[in-house]
Amino acid sequence: MSQYLYSILFILLTACGSKAEQVTAEIPEGITETKVLVNPAGKTVSERFSPPRGYKRAVQSENTFGAYLQHFKLKPHGAQVHYYNGAIKPNDNIYDAVLDIDVGKRDLQQCADAVMRLRAEYLYGQEKYDAIHFNFTSGFRADYSKWQQGYRVQVKGNDCSWVKKAAPSTAYAFFKDYLQVVFTYAGTLSLEKEMKAVSMADLQAGDVFIKGGSPGHAVIVMDVAVDAQTGEKLFLLAQSYMPAQEIQILKNPMDPGVSPWYSSNFSGPLLTPEWTFQRSHLKRF
Repeated sequence: MSQYLYSILFILLTACGSKAEQVTAEIPEGITETKVLVNPAGKTVSERFSPPRGYKRAVQSENTFGAYLQHFKLKPHGAQVHYYNGAIKPNDNIYDAVLDIDVGKRDLQQCADAVMRLRAEYLYGQEKYDAIHFNFTSGFRADYSKWQQGYRVQVKGNDCSWVKKAAPSTAYAFFKDYLQVVFTYAGTLSLEKEMKAVSMADLQAGDVFIKGGSPGHAVIVMDVAVDAQTGEKLFLLAQSYMPAQEIQILKNPMDPGVSPWYSSNFSGPLLTPEWTFQRSHLKRF
């Protein structure tokens, strides 16, 4: 059977609502895994990207950060990444999908900021307001619980303090204002210090590869799949970058055959399209 007919078969299976796992179970000989890993009709991370044959997606408990990321809504297949100023980022084999979340109008939501944004949005949606806090590079702890009480951060040089300036509110617009301040004064250096180190064997959705610096970089694990026989884990990564841009699911330049999935069994450094990490850079909130 020709490559063309196999492509038609996959389209028909997708149109009929076949789950990604069902499609991968029927890969014809000679067809690369890459051809069926992406379901263009999928609207979320888990719907869009199916694990390769032999792997099963790790089950995320309801209302956890991992479940939030696994089911995060994506822009339509083929969407392009936009910078904060509306310009389009060239896709030089960098990303496979774009998360459906705004980037703002200022050059603020870069790499570590995108990680903090996803974490804060999850906690805000769960109404876990006391758990939302990030440290500035100066060491100042910016608690959202103070912000929602009407306090605002006053910055004088390297000194920061809380000043009562508004009525108490948990309105989303004010939450976004809080994040803008965090993005301004926090970064990879401060976020790396806040997080705890974890081993690759313990990797899970919500973990972060982060290298603090100026510049540094951070990417977040959006989803995980496991080979039950070998224990090998595959994972999806997402990032923002400089200048501020929409959050994107990264391609895997090390192994295009399973891209955008990455294997936990990589040797040497972890090569992503725009940064290189070490195993020791894996952290967790």
